[in-house]
Amino acid sequence: MKDMVSSDFFVVPTVFFRVLFVFVILSHDRRRPVHVAVTEYATAEWVAHQLLEAFPWDSAPHYLLRDHGSYGEKFHETASWLGICEVLTAPQSPWQNAYVERLIGSIRRECLDHVIVLNETGLRRMLKSYFDYYKSAPYCLTSLCL
Repeated sequence: MKDMVSSDFFVVPTVFFRVLFVFVILSHDRRRPVHVAVTEYATAEWVAHQLLEAFPWDSAPHYLLRDHGSYGEKFHETASWLGICEVLTAPQSPWQNAYVERLIGSIRRECLDHVIVLNETGLRRMLKSYFDYYKSAPYCLTSLCL
Protein backbone atom coordinates (compact mmCIF):
# COMPACT_ATOMS: atom_id res chain seq x y z
CA MET A 1 0.00 0.00 0.00
CA LYS A 2 2.90 2.41 0.54
CA ASP A 3 3.64 2.42 -3.18
CA MET A 4 0.13 3.50 -4.15
CA VAL A 5 -1.57 6.90 -4.26
CA SER A 6 -4.96 8.08 -5.48
CA SER A 7 -5.87 11.33 -7.17
CA ASP A 8 -9.10 13.08 -7.99
CA PHE A 9 -10.66 16.47 -8.68
CA PHE A 10 -13.61 18.15 -7.10
CA VAL A 11 -15.19 21.50 -7.82
CA VAL A 12 -16.09 24.33 -5.49
CA PRO A 13 -18.46 27.11 -6.61
CA THR A 14 -17.72 30.65 -5.49
CA VAL A 15 -20.12 33.38 -4.43
CA PHE A 16 -19.59 34.96 -7.88
CA PHE A 17 -20.72 31.73 -9.64
CA ARG A 18 -17.22 30.76 -10.76
CA VAL A 19 -16.06 27.18 -10.46
CA LEU A 20 -12.73 26.37 -8.80
CA PHE A 21 -11.02 23.03 -9.28
CA VAL A 22 -9.30 21.29 -6.38
CA PHE A 23 -6.82 18.50 -7.17
CA VAL A 24 -6.07 16.04 -4.36
CA ILE A 25 -3.44 13.30 -4.12
CA LEU A 26 -3.80 10.84 -1.23
CA SER A 27 -1.28 8.24 -0.07
CA HIS A 28 -2.72 4.81 0.61
CA ASP A 29 0.02 4.01 3.11
CA ARG A 30 -1.53 5.89 6.03
CA ARG A 31 -4.37 7.50 4.12
CA ARG A 32 -2.77 10.89 4.37
CA PRO A 33 -3.05 13.76 1.89
CA VAL A 34 0.15 14.25 -0.06
CA HIS A 35 -0.78 17.23 -2.23
CA VAL A 36 -3.70 19.62 -2.61
CA ALA A 37 -3.87 22.36 -5.24
CA VAL A 38 -6.49 24.88 -6.35
CA THR A 39 -7.01 26.57 -9.72
CA GLU A 40 -9.70 28.21 -11.77
CA TYR A 41 -8.42 26.70 -15.02
CA ALA A 42 -7.40 23.03 -14.75
CA THR A 43 -5.34 22.51 -17.89
CA ALA A 44 -3.37 19.37 -18.72
CA GLU A 45 -0.10 21.24 -18.15
CA TRP A 46 -1.25 22.44 -14.73
CA VAL A 47 -2.24 18.91 -13.65
CA ALA A 48 1.10 17.51 -14.86
CA HIS A 49 2.91 20.24 -12.91
CA GLN A 50 0.98 19.28 -9.76
CA LEU A 51 2.20 15.72 -10.16
CA LEU A 52 5.79 17.00 -10.32
CA GLU A 53 5.24 19.17 -7.24
CA ALA A 54 3.74 16.29 -5.28
CA PHE A 55 6.63 13.89 -5.95
CA PRO A 56 9.97 15.66 -6.23
CA TRP A 57 13.37 14.01 -5.96
CA ASP A 58 12.68 10.31 -6.51
CA SER A 59 9.77 10.10 -4.08
CA ALA A 60 7.20 8.98 -6.64
CA PRO A 61 5.05 5.93 -5.88
CA HIS A 62 4.79 2.97 -8.22
CA TYR A 63 1.02 3.19 -8.79
CA LEU A 64 -1.44 6.06 -9.19
CA LEU A 65 -5.12 5.15 -8.94
CA ARG A 66 -7.38 7.59 -10.77
CA ASP A 67 -10.65 7.84 -12.64
CA HIS A 68 -11.19 8.17 -16.38
CA GLY A 69 -11.27 11.98 -16.28
CA SER A 70 -9.41 13.93 -18.92
CA TYR A 71 -6.05 14.45 -17.26
CA GLY A 72 -4.40 15.00 -20.64
CA GLU A 73 -1.46 13.58 -22.55
CA LYS A 74 1.02 15.77 -20.66
CA PHE A 75 -0.07 14.11 -17.41
CA HIS A 76 0.53 10.64 -18.89
CA GLU A 77 3.99 11.69 -20.08
CA THR A 78 4.88 13.13 -16.68
CA ALA A 79 3.63 10.04 -14.85
CA SER A 80 5.63 7.70 -17.08
CA TRP A 81 8.71 9.94 -16.75
CA LEU A 82 8.40 9.65 -12.96
CA GLY A 83 8.02 5.86 -13.24
CA ILE A 84 4.40 5.87 -12.10
CA CYS A 85 2.02 3.25 -13.49
CA GLU A 86 -1.49 4.70 -13.84
CA VAL A 87 -4.31 2.42 -12.74
CA LEU A 88 -7.69 3.50 -14.06
CA THR A 89 -10.97 2.78 -12.34
CA ALA A 90 -14.00 1.65 -14.28
CA PRO A 91 -16.13 4.48 -15.73
CA GLN A 92 -18.63 5.95 -13.27
CA SER A 93 -17.33 3.82 -10.39
CA PRO A 94 -16.30 6.14 -7.56
CA TRP A 95 -16.31 3.25 -5.05
CA GLN A 96 -13.17 1.90 -6.76
CA ASN A 97 -11.31 5.02 -5.62
CA ALA A 98 -12.91 5.05 -2.19
CA TYR A 99 -10.07 6.50 -0.09
CA VAL A 100 -9.73 9.73 -2.01
CA GLU A 101 -13.52 10.01 -2.40
CA ARG A 102 -13.82 9.72 1.38
CA LEU A 103 -11.21 12.48 1.83
CA ILE A 104 -13.10 14.74 -0.57
CA GLY A 105 -16.34 14.06 1.32
CA SER A 106 -14.62 14.95 4.60
CA ILE A 107 -13.27 18.18 3.14
CA ARG A 108 -16.74 19.12 1.96
CA ARG A 109 -18.55 18.19 5.20
CA GLU A 110 -16.01 19.49 7.72
CA CYS A 111 -14.70 22.56 5.92
CA LEU A 112 -16.53 23.76 2.82
CA ASP A 113 -20.15 23.23 3.86
CA HIS A 114 -19.75 25.90 6.55
CA VAL A 115 -18.23 28.73 4.49
CA ILE A 116 -18.87 30.75 1.36
CA VAL A 117 -15.89 30.80 -0.96
CA LEU A 118 -15.09 34.19 -2.48
CA ASN A 119 -12.13 33.41 -4.71
CA GLU A 120 -9.18 31.12 -5.35
CA THR A 121 -6.99 32.75 -2.70
CA GLY A 122 -9.69 32.39 -0.06
CA LEU A 123 -10.22 28.72 -0.89
CA ARG A 124 -6.48 28.06 -0.69
CA ARG A 125 -6.37 29.74 2.71
CA MET A 126 -9.32 27.71 4.00
CA LEU A 127 -7.90 24.40 2.78
CA LYS A 128 -4.47 25.24 4.19
CA SER A 129 -5.90 25.94 7.64
CA TYR A 130 -8.03 22.78 7.43
CA PHE A 131 -5.04 20.59 6.61
CA ASP A 132 -2.76 22.41 9.09
CA TYR A 133 -5.25 21.49 11.81
CA TYR A 134 -5.14 17.82 10.86
CA LYS A 135 -1.41 17.88 10.23
CA SER A 136 -0.87 18.92 13.84
CA ALA A 137 -2.58 15.75 15.04
CA PRO A 138 -0.05 13.12 16.19
CA TYR A 139 -1.33 10.48 13.77
CA CYS A 140 -0.93 12.60 10.61
CA LEU A 141 2.58 13.73 9.74
CA THR A 142 2.56 15.18 6.25
CA SER A 143 3.47 18.31 4.37
CA LEU A 144 1.02 19.86 1.97
CA CYS A 145 1.68 22.41 -0.71
CA LEU A 146 -1.19 24.86 -1.13
